[in-house]
Amino acid sequence: MKVSFIQQSNSHNPQDNLEQIKKKIKLAKQQGADLVVLQELHNHRYFCQQEKSKYFDLAEAIDGPTQAALAASAKLNKVVVIGSIYERRHTGVYHNTAIILDKDGSLAGFYRKMHIPDDPGYYEKYYFTPGDNEFHPIATSIGQLGVCVCWDQWFPEAARLMALAGAELLIFPSAIGWDPKDNEHEKQRQLDAWVTIQRSHAIANNIPVISVNRVGMELDDDNLTEGIHFWGNSFVCDGMGKILIQADNEQDAVHVVDIDLQQTQQLRHAWPFFRDRRIDAYKAITQRWRDNKDKK
Repeated sequence: MKVSFIQQSNSHNPQDNLEQIKKKIKLAKQQGADLVVLQELHNHRYFCQQEKSKYFDLAEAIDGPTQAALAASAKLNKVVVIGSIYERRHTGVYHNTAIILDKDGSLAGFYRKMHIPDDPGYYEKYYFTPGDNEFHPIATSIGQLGVCVCWDQWFPEAARLMALAGAELLIFPSAIGWDPKDNEHEKQRQLDAWVTIQRSHAIANNIPVISVNRVGMELDDDNLTEGIHFWGNSFVCDGMGKILIQADNEQDAVHVVDIDLQQTQQLRHAWPFFRDRRIDAYKAITQRWRDNKDKK
């Protein structure tokens, strides 16, 4: 399968951002892509840097204008597209939602972000209700796609449950970056951790990973903070964590690369993690915390 990601910087104009995406989907298809993955919340600047009620007005229904635009692009180019919207499910209930459009433009499915951060510059709990559709891959014409979103990528449980449910690859649209006040050592430390955790999901589950991040400096609208420098570095790795292609931390990019879905079967024969899992001993994984006194 040929997979592609689109890494880009975002302007304040949602329509301009979407038009750029449509052009880049066409470019990816010209390079042979079967699947195109977009970054998290690709229509807008990252508005979660502050808690502002006005940003609720950015939300739209799943079957809103973004789905219509991406569906038309998917159908025109005969490519599966994974997009991202700020979903208005109901008044007072909003989600950070990935939408999956099949090659014929139909909605193959959607995934609502499960893990919601609440950190300086990433005040997502103010805007997003946690998802409730659990960790199930989306069936498409090119295979079973295990789609999660950003903060989900730090949790091994999410990746494992997707793999156990039959995901053939893991996909993480993201929006993560540096605090400009951090020094270069700290920035590299954070980036290395981000890449490493996702490569580990590939290795532990013997399936490829596609991780797509935005790029560029984004200030908050009121200039109350120093903003976020989104670090890009979107990448694809195989089921042994080998990076097949990676973007840099500054430039917009459209990359296409081949992945071998047959590798999963070969790896699971050689590295039988699924065979040797001790599911009888994992009951405590659903506890919030275990003190040493809980041991027998």
